[in-house]
Amino acid sequence: MPAKRITDIDPLDRPREKIEKKGASALKDSELIAAILGKGTKNNDILTISSQVADLLKKDNLPSYDTLLRINGIGPTKAAVLMACFELANRYGTPAEKERIRITEPDHILKISEVTDLSGKSQEHFLVTTLNGASEVICTRTITMGLLNHSLVHPREVFADAITDRAAAIICIHNHPSGNPEPSSEDITVTRQLSEAGKILGISLLDHLIYTKGKVTSLRSLGYL
Repeated sequence: MPAKRITDIDPLDRPREKIEKKGASALKDSELIAAILGKGTKNNDILTISSQVADLLKKDNLPSYDTLLRINGIGPTKAAVLMACFELANRYGTPAEKERIRITEPDHILKISEVTDLSGKSQEHFLVTTLNGASEVICTRTITMGLLNHSLVHPREVFADAITDRAAAIICIHNHPSGNPEPSSEDITVTRQLSEAGKILGISLLDHLIYTKGKVTSLRSLGYL
């Protein structure tokens, strides 16, 4: 069977297009690698190759050049590109010893740049922050953009990365470009739907925050959770 080409993938699911629409933080590790490498080979599609590289990263942290070459579909050029990316991440990435952001109060979410970057956005952005058992931030990702409603914000999309992160809990955040901090009826419906889904999955929805004008409104504090 011929390898699956990137053009065979739904345009909305292609890694580079997802970066354009949702930002790089919304992508899984394998999707980021696929965006870097671009395309696969005749016998091995890019998603298979990138998944194998992602598995190596989880096992070996930063695999060597020779280790990368053992992957079917990774030649000298792709291995060199990946090694260059690893080195840049090593030089400019957050030091491993740096203390993680801990969220114990709603305002603590303002320490996360992806949240404060919502200032001035003309569209609603729905973000999910995953947390470990100590309420420390694992990752913040954009899930969807556009008018918030329960059909766009599906529990499957919201909790998919939380499961991958092995998160103990999540916090949802979305902005109100209008500047009105009050939750809409749709905000409340989405919050309750996600809370019930989290109970089934064993991943708590700690809060749903509305970001406006550099401040947040907590739906938990308002009694909706």
